[in-house]
Parts: sequence; structure tokens; C-alpha cells
Amino acid sequence: MTSKRQLSIKEKSAFLVWGSVIAVLIAVSPYIFYLYEIFPDGRFWENALFTYESKFYEDVQTAMWTYLGKITPLMLLLIWFFTCKHWWYHAILVPIVMYAFQLFVAFTDDFYGEGAYSLDTNGLIYLAPFFIVILSIVYLIRIKVFDRIYGIDLTEIERENLKPFSPFSDKEHQEIEQFRKEVDKEKSAQEDYYVKL
Repeated sequence: MTSKRQLSIKEKSAFLVWGSVIAVLIAVSPYIFYLYEIFPDGRFWENALFTYESKFYEDVQTAMWTYLGKITPLMLLLIWFFTCKHWWYHAILVPIVMYAFQLFVAFTDDFYGEGAYSLDTNGLIYLAPFFIVILSIVYLIRIKVFDRIYGIDLTEIERENLKPFSPFSDKEHQEIEQFRKEVDKEKSAQEDYYVKL
């Protein structure tokens, strides 16, 4: 009994710790972005561990501004993705992939310099297959969620012969025709009544 109680206390404390870490990361995100101001102006940044050369931007502070301008929203989107409890949370992967790709392009441009090939010119072509897969997954999840909420039987929809350009299904067309026949019968009965008078 005490082990279950201790386990639940450990789970609660882990939940609080992770929640606190996430809250602190969100709160300091503007400061993370403005860290670029501590980097020096100029092409080189020398410290005790390494020397960094900005080949594409030709300014370390501009390079860091670019990197942190991608890292900060990427971090916030990742937090949102991993903490979101909505059915559509997979759609958050689209901007995550976009920022990750832009960060990768910024790193490779600065690493190889100005004369290297540029991935950013056709970025949408590289990302389009991923976007299509993610949007397809989100749509399939949406169908499953609406099926559970509203009790729609997807096999019944598939069984009906749907006309692609008609707002009504074949079943609805049959019901409309049957209604029209009933109305015509009532009209003929009324006309016969008036004729007999």
C-alpha cells in the first residue's frame, strides 16, 4: 500500500518538475532570443574552446540573431506539440518541420559560405511531401474522431453510390422522387374531388 502511495507521490512530483521546467522555458523564451546581443560584432568569435567564423552572414551577431530567431519559436512549438492534448496536435508538426528546415539551411549556408549551393530557394519542394503526409494523417484522425463523436458509420457512406457533382446521394434522390410521387397522387385526388363537386 505504501509503495502505491509513494509511486503516486513520485509521479506527482515528476509532473510538477516537468511543468515547472516547461513554464520556465516559456517565461525565458524572450531572453533566449535576445542572447544574440552578447555575441561580438565581426566575422570571428574566439573563445577558450573554439573559434567560430561566420562565412555567409559575415557577422557573428547577425548569424546568432538568425539562429536564435529560428530556435526560439522551434522550442515553443516543440513544447506545444508535446503538451497538446487536442486531436489536431499532429498539425503542429508542419511549422516545426518548417523552422527546423530553415535552421538547417541557415547553419549550412553559414558553414559552407556564400559560394555554396542554397537549399532555401526551393524549400517548399523539399517540405511538400512531408506536409502532405502530415495533413493526410491529421485528416484521417479527424475522420476517426468525428466517427466516434457523432456515430457515423463510414462503411455506410462507402456503400452509398455518391455522385461526385451532386449535393444529394442516390438514396436522397430516391426519397425526393418518392415524395414527389406522393404529392402528385394527393394533387390528382384533390382535382378529382373538385371535378366531382
